[in-house]
Amino acid sequence: MKIPLLDLGSQLKPLREEIIEAVTKVIDSTTYIQGPEVIGLESEVANYCNTASAVGVSSGTDALLVALMALKIGPGDRVLTTSYSFFATMGVIVRCGAKPVFADIDPVSYNIDPLAMAAVLKNDTDKTIKAIIPVHLYGQCADMTAIMALADQYDIPVVEDAAQAIGAEYPLESGRWVRSGSMGIAGCFSFFPSKNLGGIGDGGMLVSNDSKFGELVRMLRNHGAEPKYYHAEIGGNFRLDPIQATVLRIKLKYLEKWHAARRENASAYNTFFAETSLLEEQKVKVPVAVYKEQAELSGTSRNYHIYNQYVITVENRDGLIKWLTSRDIGCEIYYPLCLHEQECLAELIDRPVLPHAEKAARSSLALPIYPELTLEMQKYVVEQIVSFYKS
Repeated sequence: MKIPLLDLGSQLKPLREEIIEAVTKVIDSTTYIQGPEVIGLESEVANYCNTASAVGVSSGTDALLVALMALKIGPGDRVLTTSYSFFATMGVIVRCGAKPVFADIDPVSYNIDPLAMAAVLKNDTDKTIKAIIPVHLYGQCADMTAIMALADQYDIPVVEDAAQAIGAEYPLESGRWVRSGSMGIAGCFSFFPSKNLGGIGDGGMLVSNDSKFGELVRMLRNHGAEPKYYHAEIGGNFRLDPIQATVLRIKLKYLEKWHAARRENASAYNTFFAETSLLEEQKVKVPVAVYKEQAELSGTSRNYHIYNQYVITVENRDGLIKWLTSRDIGCEIYYPLCLHEQECLAELIDRPVLPHAEKAARSSLALPIYPELTLEMQKYVVEQIVSFYKS
């Protein structure tokens, strides 16, 4: 049985005619930069995230970059973040001329650990940490109550890297649930095709509940011009393509359904693994949905985890990958090397000690989780993992 890690074709098939018609409309309009499709998507995403503004940009990376530019992050500054994330989380910091400083992760959620963050901030005696970027990894929000408390204590703005987590929800202490991206000064999303809300190319969005900040970002994405040819700021070309916007507007209507399907698939995996001896023998550890119980107690459906990836930790990962690949089962390592271990940082920072992040990088493995995955396919995946460890 052939099971890819991601099957975009299955998602596209029922939407194909609607997408072709919408893209053709954009082409025929000859409005190829900005325009009504981008404006429409921004309004719909702001409404979906319950934020005051949303600004379409060229990628999730550029959403992070323009957020730091708007905060005037530059040489001499440092930005606190996680080392267990995609390169863009760290790359934008260095591109601004600043330096990253890393805190270790919580080994249960894989997200940045507020206790580790507190230790880093306490040691920042020169007050050079000017921003915090928590990552809502794999589709689950970081511990934002604790993170925002630290941000308030040290008066540091928070930029949420929610590239993998659009629509994921977080329970505040008041019992109110809020969506990722709406808690910091900015939330940054990616529309890379593999995301739960993916385009047909690159794209991104920045949301904010600070209207002035949102307007500054809107200006910076267009070379800092307002009005045209008058530049109060130095920005860049970070505009979202209207063809991407029109496709995303179609897909946004199905996003809640896709989130629910991914949670159902995660639950099925958990059940199938629980029926084996792998968990008890600690050969496999399944992901923990930290806020699941609170969501269930709330009495309403909540996106406590949107499972952009379903990541297990395993023994003998390299052997398992070869075994699954030989049986046409797609899998992927997110991420094989922590950011603080990357060669490009070797002479820029002193290498920190981050045991939990490094352990995750050495033992984690993502399995197929896309909405169209069948129970039969999932059962086969687990059966093959059982067979590997028996062999």
